[in-house]
Amino acid sequence: MFKQGVIHGRFQVLHNDHIKYLLAGKARCEHLVVGITNPDPVLTRQDTADSSRSAPDANPLTYYERYCMVNAALAENGLGPESFSVVPFPVNLPELYKYYVPLDAVFFLTIYDAWGEKKLQMFQGMGLKTEVLWRRQPEDKGLSSTTIRRKIAAGEPWEHLVPAATARLIEEFAIAARIRAAAKVTPG
Repeated sequence: MFKQGVIHGRFQVLHNDHIKYLLAGKARCEHLVVGITNPDPVLTRQDTADSSRSAPDANPLTYYERYCMVNAALAENGLGPESFSVVPFPVNLPELYKYYVPLDAVFFLTIYDAWGEKKLQMFQGMGLKTEVLWRRQPEDKGLSSTTIRRKIAAGEPWEHLVPAATARLIEEFAIAARIRAAAKVTPG
């Protein structure tokens, strides 16, 4: 077991497969640092490996909303606050990592596509210790936040795809209403 691990994601709606990922990382270390990527527009960059990740419509939740979701969902899954930390993580700006996460930790990731491969190469190129929790084909990924946001926008059932804490906070922060309103806006 590692002393510290770093795991990351956008969590642009934290869903049940995110929890499996976070808990798999936590099972490998004493203290898990959860980095929330694309924490704000200033620290978000487009990447050719997956340009849709930086689009405003793919990032409707604030850092604070995602911070609350991660904290609440991990607590709901039995993790005490001493066992994890949640921080911003500007994944596209490696020169800033040292300001947000412990560089001597092991960096956990999952790989489904070119973006996952690029992050692995980037982390390893920086000399960071890495561990791939799993590698799957894109069609075997499972849940996606995009699908959940689309279900919310369409008024379809989505609550069963997220932890209870996420569903509660989506309503508390009026995120569902905001997603539905944004879906009704047509550019032009």
